[in-house]
Amino acid sequence: MAHKKFHLGYFTKFGATSWPGDGTEFGSQWADGSYHKELARMLEAAKFDFIFFEDTTIVGDRYGGSMELDLKNATLAPKLDPLPLLPLMAQDTSHIGLIATASTTFYPPYLLARLLSTIDSLTKGRAGWNMVTSSEKNAALNFGLEKLLPPSERYDIADEFVELCKKLWDSWEEGALVANTETGVYVDHTKVHTVNFEGKHFRSRGPLNTLRSPQGYPVLAQAGASDRGRDFSSKNAEVVLGMMTGGVKGMKAYRDDIRNRAEKQGRNPDDIKVFFLTPLNILPENGEVREMTEADKQAAFEHNIVMASSSLDIDFSQYDLDAPVPQDIVAGGHTSALEHMKKAGREEGKSLRDLFSTGKGGSNARFRGTAQQVADQLMAVMDEVGGDGILIEGSGYNHQLPALLDGVIPALQKAGAVRTEYEGTTLREILREF
Repeated sequence: MAHKKFHLGYFTKFGATSWPGDGTEFGSQWADGSYHKELARMLEAAKFDFIFFEDTTIVGDRYGGSMELDLKNATLAPKLDPLPLLPLMAQDTSHIGLIATASTTFYPPYLLARLLSTIDSLTKGRAGWNMVTSSEKNAALNFGLEKLLPPSERYDIADEFVELCKKLWDSWEEGALVANTETGVYVDHTKVHTVNFEGKHFRSRGPLNTLRSPQGYPVLAQAGASDRGRDFSSKNAEVVLGMMTGGVKGMKAYRDDIRNRAEKQGRNPDDIKVFFLTPLNILPENGEVREMTEADKQAAFEHNIVMASSSLDIDFSQYDLDAPVPQDIVAGGHTSALEHMKKAGREEGKSLRDLFSTGKGGSNARFRGTAQQVADQLMAVMDEVGGDGILIEGSGYNHQLPALLDGVIPALQKAGAVRTEYEGTTLREILREF
C-alpha cells in the first residue's frame, strides 16, 4: 500500500530538555550549544525537515505566586535565547532547517528583520521564524509594559509587523550585490530601496543595511488555534502548527480550514505545510514498560501545571485540583486550550490533577507502541488527514531518540512515507519538495 508522504519536524527548547533524565545532557553541554549541535547532526542524518525551538522570556511564577516549581523542574527556565543557536547548529550540518521563536510584541520590527536576515545568511538559507504574539503577563512586565493587549489587538499588531518585515527584506532586490571589479561597483544602488512604511503601529524608513539573504526572508511559522490566529496563520505562515485535538476528524478539519482561508486570501494553499505537534511513546521491543510511579506523576503534574499557568495566565492553585475542572475559569492567554480542558471536566468529570498528571514525556501519547507500531500509526493518521507533517515533541523524552532515529524513522522510510534524501538546499525548497 502506498502511503501519503509527509514531512518531519522536531520540537524542542534551548534549555534543559529532559530533566531529570540521566544527567548526560546537562551542565555546560546544553548551555554551550554542544548538545544541540549533536542533535542537529543526528536529525539531519534522519532527513528531518527542521528543528523547531519554542521560547519564552520569563521564569514561571504564575502558579501559587512562586518560581519554585518552575526552577525545580526546569520547565520554562533556565533557557537561552535560541536565535544565536541557529548559526551554531548550521556549522556542522548542510540541509536541516532551523526555526526559532521571536515575539512581535517585544521586538522592534527593523531589529528583528535585520537579525533574521543575518541568520538566514549565516545558515545559508535554512532559517525560519516562529511568529508569536506572547501570552505571559510577566513577559510584558520584563519589557516595561504594564500588561499585554487583548489577543485580537496583538494579532493586528503582528499582521502589520510581518508586513513591514517583508518590505524591509525586499528593500534589497535580487542581484543587488554585483561586486564588479571592472566598474568598481560593489552594490547596485538602483536595486536597494527605502520602504517609507507608515502604519497604525509602526513606522520605518528602511532599507535594511544587510545583503538580501539566500531565501530573501526566513520561512515563516505560526501556531494559530483561535479564529483570529487561524486568519493570521493562513495569511502569513508557511509552516502552521496544529494540535492533535478532535482526533483525525479534527486534524483534517483544521488543515482544510487553514487551506481554505489561505486560498481566500489569494495564496496557494500548497505553499502552506500544516504540522501536527505530538509526543510519541516508543516502547521497547521486549515489551518491558516501566509504569509511572507516584514520583513520576507528581513531576509531570508540577511540570504541566507550571506550563499551563503560564501560557493560560491562570493561577490554578486557587482551584480545587481534585474536583471537575471549574467552568468559570477565565484565561488571559491561550483561550482555545482552556476550552478543551473545560470540556473534559464537563463531559468526562476530569479534574485539574487528572489533566496535569499525565502526558509529560509522551506517557499519554496518541502514538504509542513499538517503533514499527508507532510508524504504522503515524502513517495511518497522515493518510487520512492528507498531510502535511508531524512535529515530534522532543522536550522531556530525549531518552527515546535512539528508538526514534533507529526504529521509527527507518520504518517510515522503508514504507516510502518520509524522505530518504534531501533535494533542495534551503528550508523553503525542502518544505516544497512534496
